[in-house]
Amino acid sequence: MHIETHGSGPALVLIHGWAMHSGLFAPLVRALDGRVALHLVDLPGHGRSRGQSLPEPDALVDALVQRVPSGAVWAGWSLGGLVALQAAQRHPAQVAAVAAIASNPRFVTGPDWKHGVETHVFGQFAQGLEGDFERTIERFLALEAMGSDQAGGHLRELREQVFQHGAPDLAALRRGLELLESVDLRAAVAQLAQPSLWIAGRRDRLVPPAAMRWAAQTATDARYLEFPTGHMPFLADAPAVAQALLDLVQQVAPR
Repeated sequence: MHIETHGSGPALVLIHGWAMHSGLFAPLVRALDGRVALHLVDLPGHGRSRGQSLPEPDALVDALVQRVPSGAVWAGWSLGGLVALQAAQRHPAQVAAVAAIASNPRFVTGPDWKHGVETHVFGQFAQGLEGDFERTIERFLALEAMGSDQAGGHLRELREQVFQHGAPDLAALRRGLELLESVDLRAAVAQLAQPSLWIAGRRDRLVPPAAMRWAAQTATDARYLEFPTGHMPFLADAPAVAQALLDLVQQVAPR
C-alpha cells in the first residue's frame, strides 16, 4: 500500500472511500498543514496502490497498523470509515481515536436497521462495473456530490481526481462494493473504547445523518457534527472539518 506522510506532530491517518484515493483529501491536507503528521493511505487497488484487490477487513487493518504510528487517530471517509472503525476494534492499543466522515456502521438497510440505502443500490453499481466501467464510477460520484451547494464543482473535482493515478483496479472496486453491502459494525460502535467523532452531511444521499447520530449516541465517548452538505463535508467546509479532527487529535495526544 502507498502511504504518504506530511508534516510532524501527533499522527492522523486519513483513509479514502470507494473508487477514490488519498488525493481527494487535498483540502484537508492544506487546512491541517503544520499542525499534525498526516498519513495518507491509498487502499489496495486505488490510487498509487493499484494492481491488487482489497483483502478481508481484518487483514487490511492488520497490514495498515504495521505501517502507521501506534497511537494515531484514524479518520475515514465513507468506506474508509469502516476501515478505521475495524482497526479501532481490532487494535485498540494502537488506535487512539476514530473519526468517521459520512460513514455508516452498516451501509444497507435491514429488518433492524433503517438508516442506510437499499441493498440493490450497490448491486446495481456492481452490475454496471461489468458493462461500462467508467460510466458506473461517474454515476457513483454524482450520487456522492448530490446535496452539496457546490455539487457541480465537487463533481468536476471528483472526476478529475478519480483517474489521476490511473483507473482503480476492477477487482478492488468489486470487493469494495461487497464490503459496503455486507459489513455490519454496529456492535463495534457499542464496544468502542476510544473517543470517536462522527461527521455527517445533512443532505447526504448515501449515509443518512440518523445513522451517524445513532453511532454517536451508542459509542461511549463520542461527538457528533452535522454540516449542511452532501456526502463530502470535507470538500464543502475543509477548515471546519479540519478543526474538528484537530480537536480530536489534541484530545488524545500525550500531555
